[in-house]
Parts: sequence; structure tokens; C-alpha cells
Amino acid sequence: MSDILTQSPALGPLLARGALLSPFKRPRPDADFPRSRLVLPGLRIDLARLAAYERVCGFATGDDALPPTYPHVLGFPLAMRLMSGRGFPLPLLGLVHTSIEITQRRAPAATGEYELAVYVGGLEPHRRGTEASVITEMRAGEDVVWESRSTYLARHRTQRPGEKPSDDREPPLPAVAEWRLAADVGRRYGAASGDRNPIHLHPLTARLFGFPRAIAHGMWTVARCLAAHGVPEHARVEAQFRAPVLLPGTVTYAADGGRFELRGGERVHLSGIVEDLGRG
Repeated sequence: MSDILTQSPALGPLLARGALLSPFKRPRPDADFPRSRLVLPGLRIDLARLAAYERVCGFATGDDALPPTYPHVLGFPLAMRLMSGRGFPLPLLGLVHTSIEITQRRAPAATGEYELAVYVGGLEPHRRGTEASVITEMRAGEDVVWESRSTYLARHRTQRPGEKPSDDREPPLPAVAEWRLAADVGRRYGAASGDRNPIHLHPLTARLFGFPRAIAHGMWTVARCLAAHGVPEHARVEAQFRAPVLLPGTVTYAADGGRFELRGGERVHLSGIVEDLGRG
């Protein structure tokens, strides 16, 4: 079943609704979840907003092709409408974006017209709670040109309290650049993307949620790394969010071949890989 939207939802009211409903959610892997697809047809890109996004993330401005992370920004309000609703079993407060996988079959043109579709892919048990997958698809005509799978974790007690993750991380990648991140990165990205979650905007609002300072948006860290790394027109990108980036701060961008990561000292904030899918 599909619910057709006439415009992209406003994020502010959805954040408020999700926060108000969060105390009443009881997450578990076998909970029911919304089965409907939210569909937004006839989407055209706001070029001024796109340019602001490109500047804050480090992409070149003026290219006809969208940055590989930008369709996520376009689909995020639809995802938030699903995740903030009564039928979604995980509380929005405290929900952690743990990973994203992007498949770009061709780079969507900034001047094109598209249809967005977002739906919940399912729930899975996680050693720290329950993880939900949210799928976003961008179509040009009948063709899916871009799609992503994001995972979001709700922490709660599980039946496996003693289980620990395996320590199989590969050696650190060679450093490429050091980036000094200003305190206003979260506010600038929030203005460009529409995601004004208070944990990203100011130290005072971040402290309400247990952070000593504001933290960078996870999707900003992915975009900033991909802007430096480069992404082929036909590609798959996988990224794992491992630790928050405090603002202001200094981080190291590291890369080797298709792999990349963002580090603060010995701590890995983000790791990922870019795979060239060619034209086949």
C-alpha cells in the first residue's frame, strides 16, 4: 500500500511528535511496524538549497549531478514521518543512525524530476537493542536511479547482555587531511538540510541529551568524506557510524583505495567504502 504525498513534510512538527510519543514506545525486534510506502511524486530540486548543501559539505557547486548523499536529504522528511508516527515501534528520542548503504545506478541530474518512495524494511535484533532499516528510493520515470538502506538503533535491554562485538577492525588507513571543524557546522548543515535536531545545534541543547557539546550530523560526516574521496557515477557506498564527532573539533580524514574513515586521535568516528559498479 502506498500513501501519496503532495509535498515534503515539515521536519519540525515531526520531531516534536516523535519526542512526545517516545516515552510510550516499547521497542522489541518482533514488534509490528508500518507497512505502507510514502511516495512523493513530481519532485524538483531547489537549486539554491542544493548549493548551500554542497558548500557546507565540500562538494563542488554548479555540477548538474546531485551529490551522492543528497537524495537522503530529500527523503529524510518522509522517513521522519514514518519514524515519528504511532505505528513505528522504536522511540525517536535516543534513536541512533548506525549505518547507511547507498546504491547509485546513475548520478541524478539536479534539473530532473523524480519520485521519492520511503518505507520501513524491517526490524532486527541487535546486541544493544532493536535495529530498524529504512529504505529510500529515487525514481526517474520507471527507473530506480538511486536507493539507500539506513539502519537506526533503539537501545534497550536484550537477552544477550554479555555479548560483545568482535574486535576485527582493520589497521588504520593512511591519513590524507586534517580538518578543523567549526562550532557552527551543525547549524550550517541543519539550515541546508532541514535537519535541526537540537543535539547538533548548540552546546546547551546538546547537553539536554547527554552530550558535552554539539555533535556533527552523521550524514554530514559521510558527505564531507565522499566530497574528498570522490564517487563514480555508478557506485555503491557503505558507511558505518561508530562514534559522534564533537563540535568544535579536529578530525583526520584517511583513505586508501575505496576505503575511507574519519578519526579523532585513535577513535574512529566513521568508516566506509566506495565501490565502482561500472556501467554493467
